Order: sequence, then C-alpha cells, then structure tokens
Amino acid sequence: MLTAVIVEDEAASRETLEAYIKKYCQEVKLLGSADSVKSGFELIKKYNPDIVFLDIEMPHGNAFDLLEQVENINFATIFVTAFSNYAIKALNFSASYYILKPIDIDELIKAIVKVKEEKKKNAHFLQTKVLIENIQSESKQSQKLVLPLIEGFEVVKVGDIIRCKANNNFTYFYFKADSKQLICRTLKFYEDLLCEYDFVRVHKSHLVNMQHIKRYKKGKGGQLVMNDDSVVDVSANKKKDLMLKFKLR
Repeated sequence: MLTAVIVEDEAASRETLEAYIKKYCQEVKLLGSADSVKSGFELIKKYNPDIVFLDIEMPHGNAFDLLEQVENINFATIFVTAFSNYAIKALNFSASYYILKPIDIDELIKAIVKVKEEKKKNAHFLQTKVLIENIQSESKQSQKLVLPLIEGFEVVKVGDIIRCKANNNFTYFYFKADSKQLICRTLKFYEDLLCEYDFVRVHKSHLVNMQHIKRYKKGKGGQLVMNDDSVVDVSANKKKDLMLKFKLR
C-alpha cells in the first residue's frame, strides 16, 4: 500500500482527484489534502507520504516553491497541472511524473504504476531532486537531464552532451567522456526540449550542442567538427538557422 497526500488549491479539482484515487487506485491510501504552499508543506511534514499529488500553480507560490522548502525529498511527486509550456518542459527535463487537467483516469493509473516501479528500485524521488536542482541552477549547461533507457534511466549534465543522432524512434546521445547511450525517445522530442539550451538541429538526423562546435567547413550545407573530432553533416535547409545562431549570414 502506498500513502499519498494532495496539494491542490481548486476544490473541484481536489475532490475529483480524491474520488478517482479512491475508486481506481485502491493500492493508494490518501492521508489528507491541502490547498496552498504553506498548508501543503505542513501536510508533507506531518505524514511523510510515498506520493505527493501536487498542483503547479497555487496562491502565494507554486509547486516548485513548496518543494524547495522540503529538506529531504523522499517521496515521489505526481504533478497535476493545466497545460503550461514552461512547466511541462521542466518536468520532461527531469522525467517527472505529471497528469494534465482535466484529469484522465488512464493517465492517473499510469502515473501510479510508474511510481510503484521506481519505488522498487529506490529511485522514485530522484526525478524530483533533479527538478529542484535544475530550478536552482544558474547555468543551463550545468542543469541535469534524466534520460530514459531500456533498462532504467541515466542522469547527465546538459554540458556533457556533445550531440544527438536519430535512430528511428530512438536517439543516440554522444558525451564528452567519449561514450554514447541509446535513449528511448525521438530526436524531435529532444529538439523541442533542448532548443533553449544552446542546441540546434542541423540535419534531419542531427542535433548538436553549440558549446561543443569546434569548426565549420563550408559546403552546400557544410559540415561541423565537434570537440570530440566527430564530423556532422549540415543539411542545406538548416544552414541558415545555424548561421543565425552564430549571428552570421
């Protein structure tokens, strides 16, 4: 049996979530609910639950403000939110669990299943810790990215990623340590996620970290030589975007 609390300021959403959990997630025992950052923090401190269902936007603060107050995060967090591009990107970066409003029962059950699986590996709170570290980080390149693997996941620094290469519905990541890893996501997913982190799509198969570009070789599209001496083709239709990133025309 997993224990849980809900922190949600909207009464209707809170009551709906409570009803869904009681009816469809009988392996979860609800210990209480709160409607603000302050009362939510007190609730977590009182019960030390396995799961916190946490609304992102609340009066007088948000979910991230609440989590930063918790000294030892030893619970899984399932975020409940209306669509917010900033919030969703932050959650995807840390591979955190979230469900969108209005709440879909299947998505709720799926999130619970994921928490149960990670709890068996003693990794159910790592995503939340990574999320908070990223929020507190002053440098985008020093932020951490949780990469889902076939057999689990890996946590890497953004600045350690040299480039990414498409492999059907998977993506190869190449790192500073002269290593690579096959990741269970598409290149498009990581293009959307990393576009604000000095990454640029230079080819249908290639996404590169601009901080690791060593040299550009002219051509119809041209080629990039990366810091690990790998050579990446630039497609003709992506050349302009690359030049604009370097403020060249």
